[in-house]
Amino acid sequence: MAISTRKNLRLVFDNTAGSSFTITLPEPKEDLTATQIETAMDVVIARDIFTTTGGNLIGKRDIKIVDTVTNDLYDPPIA
Repeated sequence: MAISTRKNLRLVFDNTAGSSFTITLPEPKEDLTATQIETAMDVVIARDIFTTTGGNLIGKRDIKIVDTVTNDLYDPPIA
């Protein structure tokens, strides 16, 4: 049994259809700033790096760092 922690950076964009497109990146650098992330998102949009089913990415919707803590309460016995 163990407790584990995981961080993900979630970048949410708007596309031409008006829906959202999310890119999730595991274990972002600890010293990453909002300005650096926004700049990277601007590059992704400007260079049309991704095309979604809803069309090209046209704007930034949200940025989040999500911390997930998992508390494993049971480990099966080893046979």
